[in-house]
Amino acid sequence: MREAEQTIRGCRAPVRTPQDRVGCTLQRLFSTFPNSWPGLGLLLLRACLGISLTCADFAGKPQNSIPLGPYLIVAIGGIFLLAGLWTPVMGALVALDEVWIALSLYSRQREDAWMHIFLAVLAVSVAMLGPGAWSIDARLFGRKRFDIDRTRGKRPSL
Repeated sequence: MREAEQTIRGCRAPVRTPQDRVGCTLQRLFSTFPNSWPGLGLLLLRACLGISLTCADFAGKPQNSIPLGPYLIVAIGGIFLLAGLWTPVMGALVALDEVWIALSLYSRQREDAWMHIFLAVLAVSVAMLGPGAWSIDARLFGRKRFDIDRTRGKRPSL
């Protein structure tokens, strides 16, 4: 029963040790890393979000420069999202930071608040969808293909 329960939850092998559980949790953090058209769509979404976070937040920074921290976090998060590194974590961090900027007292105008909320929604979307096949996350944590040599150990037929 335990093996079937773990297979249903997303792990193919039965979980026997705590190290197996960590690997299963790490794999669940990321999506399926789609390729082709869906992967290209995720790449475009990450690129547009990363560029807009990096450029718009430095341009829209208040002139009194008191709250420089939130804008710096968003700019660094935009660079990470552009590269596709730590996508779920950075997407959630950027979304929380954008909501903080939108609701902050240092916000320049109330019209800018809706732009920050929109960027927060896009960052949450990227965090939930995952990085896609063309990202650093896919290279580090993506599915690996192992080719097993089935003729090894057998005698060649004459």
